Amino acid sequence: MRGSVPGLASPHPIGRQLPAVYQEDDFAQRFTAGLDDVLAPILLTLDCLDAYFDLELAPPDFLDWLAGWVAAPADADRPPQSRRDLVRHAVEVHRWRGTARGVALALEVATGARVEVTDNGGVTCSATPTGAPPPEEAPEVRVRVEGDVDEALVRQVLASAVPAHVRWTLETGS
Repeated sequence: MRGSVPGLASPHPIGRQLPAVYQEDDFAQRFTAGLDDVLAPILLTLDCLDAYFDLELAPPDFLDWLAGWVAAPADADRPPQSRRDLVRHAVEVHRWRGTARGVALALEVATGARVEVTDNGGVTCSATPTGAPPPEEAPEVRVRVEGDVDEALVRQVLASAVPAHVRWTLETGS
């Protein structure tokens, strides 16, 4: 996270704000210069705080913190632009979670590939309140991911995006 930066000048040096008697005191100036070194990163961060929340400008370590806020997977091995996209689309991915559209969106954001998701509906009903639902085939989702993608990543995303009771099959390739 943020820390001291060697050679970073404070935008508001404390020594210049002291009364004249202390501005001429060598010890007071050296002491406040030490404080300036510690406070400079904080003052500069507050000076441009809005840039930290802009996904295109946020530093990578702060981006991981933002990912935690929106429950997006923060994987430091991914390139920064991919992580920015995960955070940018996290709310929409959560909104559609558990649906075919949500599975497709989660995969598209995570892989950048074109994705086709088909489900069989998997809805059952009963005409009587006490009757058992008619036997139907189990709900299933078929996923086709086009292009050269990391299959382990696709499987990881599917495991988190598809509801636990739904089976899924995966096809990858062009």
